[in-house]
Amino acid sequence: IGGGIIGSSTALELAERGLRVAVCEKGGIGQEQSSRNWGWVRITRRDPREVPLMAEALRIWKRLDERTGRDTGYRRSGIIFTCSDDKQYAEHERWNRNLEGYQLDSRMLSGRELSEMFPNSTLKLKGALYNADDGRAEPQKATPAIAEAARDKGAHVLTECAVRGIETSGGAVSGVVTELGPIRCKAVVLAGGAWSNLFAGNMGIDFPQLKVMNSVLRTKPLEGGPEQAIWHEDFSIRKRQDGGYTIASGHENVVHIVPKSFRYAKAFMPALRAEWRSLIFRLGFRFLDEARIPSRWSLDEPSPFEYNRVLDPVPSKRLSDRALAAARRAFPVLERAEIAQRWAGYIDVTPDAVPVISPIDEVPGFYLASGFSGHGFGIGPAAGRLMADLVTNSTPIVNPKDFRFNRFRDGSKIELISGF
Repeated sequence: IGGGIIGSSTALELAERGLRVAVCEKGGIGQEQSSRNWGWVRITRRDPREVPLMAEALRIWKRLDERTGRDTGYRRSGIIFTCSDDKQYAEHERWNRNLEGYQLDSRMLSGRELSEMFPNSTLKLKGALYNADDGRAEPQKATPAIAEAARDKGAHVLTECAVRGIETSGGAVSGVVTELGPIRCKAVVLAGGAWSNLFAGNMGIDFPQLKVMNSVLRTKPLEGGPEQAIWHEDFSIRKRQDGGYTIASGHENVVHIVPKSFRYAKAFMPALRAEWRSLIFRLGFRFLDEARIPSRWSLDEPSPFEYNRVLDPVPSKRLSDRALAAARRAFPVLERAEIAQRWAGYIDVTPDAVPVISPIDEVPGFYLASGFSGHGFGIGPAAGRLMADLVTNSTPIVNPKDFRFNRFRDGSKIELISGF
C-alpha cells in the first residue's frame, strides 16, 4: 500500500524473489514526499541507528540504474556539512566516528581546505564534515524507475487505486479491499508515508506519527555553482541533473497544529525540546481540514484516501526565499539563478525520528514501513530490501531491532539521538 520509494522498492525486491505482488497507490507513483525531497543520498549525519541500513543503501544505489534499466539521476558527488564554530566542528567530528569500519571516504576539512574547494565562495567557516561517498539522485525519476522495474518483474502497479482496508481470516491477513475491488493476499505492507497513521488507526493500531512541512525551490540550469551538495545552517543546496539547483532551508520546517498534535504531544515532547528552534508552528485551516477527516470507516464505503489523492501543500515562499538569499551570499554565482519551480511536501515523522520497518504482531501478515522522518529517499532501496526480508522470513540485511514497531509500547526508552 503506497507507491512512494519505500513501497516501490519493497515491491521490486519481492517481485525479484518470484512473489506475486501488487502495488496499490491512491494517486500516482512517487507524487508525494518521494518526489518532493532534496534528492540527497547520504549516510552522513544520520541517526546512528540508521547507519548500517544506509550503508547497504549506498551499495544498492550504485547499481540501481543498471538494475532497473532506467535513469534515476544517481551519482556519487559528495556531501558537505559545514561547521561555523569549534563546538559544531567537534560535534561533526564525533559523529564521524559512527562510520569507522565502513571504508567510506568521510573526513573533516579545515576552513582553509573548504576555501580551496570553493574558491569562489564567501563562506568563512571553521571547517566541514565531507563524505565523498555520499551522492544525489533525482526524486522525480527514481521512484517511477523502481516501480516500472518492479512491473517488468511481474508486479502489478495500480494507480488511482486506494486501499480502503485489510481483511483477515482467523486474525491473519487474507486480503485487502480497494476502491476497485478486493485483492486476495497473505501479506500486506503499509508504506503510506504521511497517511500511515490514519490507515493503521482504522484497524485499531495506534502508530505515533505526525507531519512536518518542508518548502523547496529549484533553479534553472546555471554554470559555475558547487558540484557537491552542501548543508549550512541557513540553506541546503544540491546540483540537479539538468544543471540547476535544489535549494531549501538548512533547518526550518513548518508544523501545522492539528488535532493529533495534542494526541501525540507527550510522545513527541523530547523531539520538540531538541528541535524547537527549527520548528515554525502554525494554527490555521489545516486544523479544521484534518478534524473533518473521519478516523474510522467501513470497507464498503469510500475512504478518506479517495477524497485526497495527493498531498500538495502550499510552500512557504518566505522560507525558501530566505534560503535562496543565504545561498546567494555564500555563492555569488547564484545571483544569476532564476527560480523555475517551488513546492512543499509533508514529511512523516516518528517521536525518535527513526522509521518503523516491522511486522505488526497483532495482525499476522501485516507489516509497516513508515515514519522515515525526512530520511526516506536515500535509504529507500535498502528499506525495501529489509522489508522484503521480513515478509519472506529471510535473513535480514541488517538487524531490524531498532526499527521495530513495538518500541513505542514495550517500555523502551524513546530518544532522539543526534543526527541531522
